[in-house]
Amino acid sequence: MTADIVTGDWAHYWRAADEPLEAMHAHFERHVYHRHSHETYSLGVTDVGAQSFTCRGAAYTSAAGMVMAFNPDDPHDGQATDGFGFTYRMIHIGPELVSTVLADAAGRPVGLPLFADPVLSDPVLAARLRRLHVALLGEATALRRDELLAGVVLAAARRSRAAPTRSSHRPRAGTFARAAALPAAAGRAEPADARRVAGLARDLIAGRYRDDLTADDLATVTGRSRFAVHRAFTHVYGMPPSDYQRQLRLREARALIAAGTPISEAAALAGFADQSHLSRWFVRYYGVTPGRYQRATAPGIIVNP
Repeated sequence: MTADIVTGDWAHYWRAADEPLEAMHAHFERHVYHRHSHETYSLGVTDVGAQSFTCRGAAYTSAAGMVMAFNPDDPHDGQATDGFGFTYRMIHIGPELVSTVLADAAGRPVGLPLFADPVLSDPVLAARLRRLHVALLGEATALRRDELLAGVVLAAARRSRAAPTRSSHRPRAGTFARAAALPAAAGRAEPADARRVAGLARDLIAGRYRDDLTADDLATVTGRSRFAVHRAFTHVYGMPPSDYQRQLRLREARALIAAGTPISEAAALAGFADQSHLSRWFVRYYGVTPGRYQRATAPGIIVNP
């Protein structure tokens, strides 16, 4: 368990070795998440207290018993609503794993789910999430975990709307160029030119996210002013280009760390100035240090001091 005796914050982390499935159990009083997104579906339940965050241009609060449901690449931040903090459980499930479960249940390929609201009041889904979370961080068999995972995915899908069956825009775990193809914020109609400009800038960042790109580089590739590019990108994708570049670097560093690459080497390969630079941002995005995350990469291992 990662713990901070000064703030009272602590976190457990678990990661499957052979499929895109991760789980986190944490209590935060002072930790503030920087605006970020995940390449996975992120489903969680607040156990104690309340946490506040912004997502898709609106403010939300998840109180005890409520469910959080983020689509892949849904930009959001987060912090405690008050000084008492909050305790929550979060499960990250890769889109390909969700697709497999839904296709297996339906007997045919189906569209991926999209959640219109990031906060849900659903006691059944909350209970299933807790059971799966306990199994992932506990001693449950692989078969039991598979059964509980299917129950969570099916319950969550009932609270969503289906995306088109063709889902090539969804990122694959560990594929950072494809991770760049993040969808525009759910339900938002974007002007065609803004989408085009944002898409061109996104493609450049995806191909060169390790490089020290400038605003002029983005302006050149899009044929628009630096201000126009920044405005279009932030409007379409919910975060500025610099945050998106950093997020791709963090995703690569995380994959390298999970594969056993030394943290200092992962930092350099992903484009960070040094290990301390990576560590600062890793904690702000994922709530745990790179070292604690690396120790959680083996199946069934929970991060402990």
